[in-house]
Amino acid sequence: MTTPADSAQIDAHQHYWDPSRGDYGWLTPALPTLYRTFGPEDLAPLRTRCGVTRTVVVQAAPTLEETRYLLGLARTDDSIAGVVGWVPLDDPLAPDTIAALAREPKFLGVRPMLQDLPDDDWIAKADTARAVEALIAHDLAFDALIFTRHAPALETFIARHPGLRVVVDHGAKPPISDDSRDDTRDDTAISSAWTEAIVRLARFPHVFCKLSGLATEAAPHWNDATLEPYVAHLLATFGPQRLMWGSDWPVLGLNGDYEGWHACATRLLEGLSATERAAVFGANAAAFYRLRGRRTKPA
Repeated sequence: MTTPADSAQIDAHQHYWDPSRGDYGWLTPALPTLYRTFGPEDLAPLRTRCGVTRTVVVQAAPTLEETRYLLGLARTDDSIAGVVGWVPLDDPLAPDTIAALAREPKFLGVRPMLQDLPDDDWIAKADTARAVEALIAHDLAFDALIFTRHAPALETFIARHPGLRVVVDHGAKPPISDDSRDDTRDDTAISSAWTEAIVRLARFPHVFCKLSGLATEAAPHWNDATLEPYVAHLLATFGPQRLMWGSDWPVLGLNGDYEGWHACATRLLEGLSATERAAVFGANAAAFYRLRGRRTKPA
């Protein structure tokens, strides 16, 4: 079963990078599958075979330089619907930086890479109020890259800013590999800490979630049955109107492939109506990131 042929599919989460730029601290030769340049020409045949017409490119380095690099790609490639970049949110000049980036037609929002910060509670404690006010004023979004342990701090932040559109990346990275290795649990058991965190985050109506990154968190040789309980829980909590499909390509290449994950997600969502599937595979991303209303040329 596929999504409706007349609905535009959007990959709500993927990356482009060039290691020679030198600001990807996590991307080293120790990851040979990923340690090369990935650009739109690499993704084009994969997304075409899956019927994906546009993508949201998400930052992979905590620098303004990388954000500008991605925006440069977006200016010349129509398949890039927009860019989620990085801004030092606790910098006193963050509002000015956000205002400048907001003049770019395809700048969609920011992601502070919370999972990599030394303080798990940073987002609840840092002085980011002025930056968040700027995000709201410019109708920009906030991507939250977290593990389960970051959920309480993110809840505090979300409750503090009800006017900020927030999306949780990769379903908050459930410990799928650990769950499958736990011999004390039955085959359908999944982390209670993760399930409870998702329930708490989903209580906020302005919070969405990305159906992405699950394959990366699974053990090798995962299949539909491996991921089904996690997808089912995300559907039960956020519902099909607040989930958006993303590939997490090329990181996905560590433990899967584009077409395989797209096909798996399609099968796991086949119980939804055609309208609901179209929402998850594109309409929700278009609405959340305000893609339909964005300018096509710089102001």
